[in-house]
Formats: sequence, C-alpha cells, structure tokens
Amino acid sequence: MSITRRAFMKGGAMAVVGTAAIPSFLTRAAWGAVAPGASNKRLVVIFQRGAADGLNIVVPHAEHAYYAMRPSINIPRQQVIDLNGFFGLHPSLSSFKPLWNQDHLAIVHAAGSPDTTRSHFDAQDYMESGTPGVKATTDGWLNRTVQSQPYPVDSPFRAVALGTSLPRILSGKAAAVAVSNVNGFGVSGGNPAAAPLGNTFEAMYAQSVDTVLHSTATETFEAVKMLKSADPRHYTPAPGANYPKGRFGDALQQTAQLIKSNLGVQIAFTDIGGWDHHVNEGAVEGQLSNVLREFSQSIASFWTDLGALAEDTVVVTMSEFGRTARENGNRGTDHGHANVMFILGGPVRGGRVYGRWPGLEPSQLNEGRDLALTTDFRRVLGEAVSRHLGNDHLNSVFPGFDNSPREFLRYLG
Repeated sequence: MSITRRAFMKGGAMAVVGTAAIPSFLTRAAWGAVAPGASNKRLVVIFQRGAADGLNIVVPHAEHAYYAMRPSINIPRQQVIDLNGFFGLHPSLSSFKPLWNQDHLAIVHAAGSPDTTRSHFDAQDYMESGTPGVKATTDGWLNRTVQSQPYPVDSPFRAVALGTSLPRILSGKAAAVAVSNVNGFGVSGGNPAAAPLGNTFEAMYAQSVDTVLHSTATETFEAVKMLKSADPRHYTPAPGANYPKGRFGDALQQTAQLIKSNLGVQIAFTDIGGWDHHVNEGAVEGQLSNVLREFSQSIASFWTDLGALAEDTVVVTMSEFGRTARENGNRGTDHGHANVMFILGGPVRGGRVYGRWPGLEPSQLNEGRDLALTTDFRRVLGEAVSRHLGNDHLNSVFPGFDNSPREFLRYLG
C-alpha cells in the first residue's frame, strides 16, 4: 500500500506504519503538504534521448510537402489520428487521444533549442543546462529551479530522478537524488552507478560539507524505512493504469509511487531512449511506432495512476532536436532542428497545438532541410516553472534568456 496524505489524516501515521515512533521528516512532510502556504504542485520532465522525429509524431497531415518529402515513411492521412484538421497523432499514440479530448494534453510544435548543433551530446547538454550554446554552465536548469525557490516541505525527495545516476538537468548545488529502483531501494546521489541505499546515502552525506544535507541525513534514512514499511514491492497502480513492461514504464510507475507516498516530491525527471532512427524508421509500424507506443502508454498510465493528484501535476516532454524533413536513402531520417513537445496536466489548457507553424516548403525550412524553430524550449519550460510552480526567478533558472511572461504561450489556465 502507499502512504498517502489521506491515510495520514484519516487513520493516523501510527495506524499506517505500525510503529511507535513517527519520523520527524515524515511528520513535517505529511502536515506540510496541507499547511497554509504549502505547495502541492509538481513538475515532471521527460527527456526523449536520441532526437525524436516530431514530424512523424505529430503529423502535419494537411501539408502536401510532408508527403512529398517522405514517400516511404509518411503516415497516411487516413491513418493519422486527427486533432484539428491540420495536425494529427501517429496511430501508436492512441493512448493520448482521450487526454487530448479531455483538454488535459497540449502540444507545442516547431519547438526546441535555438542552437543549431547536430551533436546529440552537445544538444542534450544545452537543453539540460538550459543555456544553449554555452558549455561553461555547471548546473542544470531543474536544479536551479530548486535553488531559486524556497519549499515549505522539508524533503530530501523534493527533486528526484528515476535512473542509475543523477542527470545533468538535476546536477548542481541544490540537493537532489537519483532512485534506480524504489522496490530495491537503489539510490544514487550523483554516483555513476547505483549502490545499495545505505552505502550510497552514508557516503553522500558523510562526504558532504553542505549543512542542509547533513541535517537531513538521519531523517532520510527514517523516510526510507517508512517507505519500506509501506511494502513498495507490492505496490498496486490505480485501476486502469496498465504500464507497459520496460524501463520507461517502470520509471513512471515508480515516480507515481513516490508522489503518492507523500514524500514531498515537487520535481521528477526520467528519460527514454531509442529515438535515433537513421535506418528503417518505419511509418505506421516499425521502430518509431514501437517506441511511441511504449512512450504514450506509459505516460497515460502515469496520469491515470496519479488520480486526483494529477490535477496539480504538469508533465513536459522534450528531445534534443528533431529530424530532417526529408527521409534519407535508408528510409530513415537524419539529425534535424525543431521538434515537438507534449504538455500534460490538470491546469493545462489542452486540446490545442501551440506555437507558430513555419511550414515545410523548401524556402521555409531551416538550412533547406529541417523544420524551422519558432518556439524556444525555454519559453515552454519557463511557463511551467513560473505559472505552475510559482517560481518567478526565471533569470536565474534560464540565465541569458529573456523569458518574459508576456511571451508565454498561455497553455496553463
């Protein structure tokens, strides 16, 4: 069973965990979640590593040029899941259509990093640091989000990544942890490989000179014991949350589990690979179709699993860059420029495609080969950080970028 706020308030922590002592951390987390001025709002960021093909993900099926440039890998118009008469979803994204119909899912097309690199490494680094073109940035924009905003719930799980090591996006001065497996309690505090929980935390806190980390070390151990008492190995997702098997589905299920355990999670991150399709990308079926099915079913299950907590949660997806508008000689696509971002959440004004569509005619393409960029990814993320999390320090989160609220897309209600 999960430790939820309702369980704490209705039955009392003693009844839930069956222990004589309530850890001070969890007492604060449980009551802090409903204390005056406390924030229940959460941001979940998903990175599609490998450069996803946005043009075959959200298809501009009314564009003649799209079909002309992709004779063997296009999505036939009659098989596209139509959204608004111009754009439609790849058929393997059928799990997203109900979310779109319910106005919880929004799309930003022709979005991404203004830097024109075609290097996976550099592009991912720039999007995780939040400073395109600047290699000297030492921390990630999600970590700066934590640094720049006080949080009413004293929780070492405020910022968490589901993976074996702390990603670039969460690296920095603020405390953040990487959880490789909630069930096995493999947790990493930035080490390249996950280690058993006790050893990792002991090393993390013993070697740190950060007094905040030192002050929460004992309470972190207590929190983990509390989570263990909730028997996470036998966690049951909400009815209808049918996560597909695989690393990404597991990561999102465990993200939901951590959120529902009321451990004070505000920011969560995970990623999914398998998007670099230079050869035999496929169309309705094939490599892209397979990863899209896993991607969309996992996210839709995560949304269902959160239940009422989804109303205060925003999920944003991103990829380092898109693919070329034209297919290559191997029935695949090469490294491109602009891409598509999905935004899902309770406060999202969904059922809309945001951003300016630049067109796919030869004169409209970036460098004559890619979808041109019309929305900087920082504009999309800045709105989530500012309007959802209530963090107005966007100059600190995205230094060097004029992220004026006047320029937001207004995808949040």
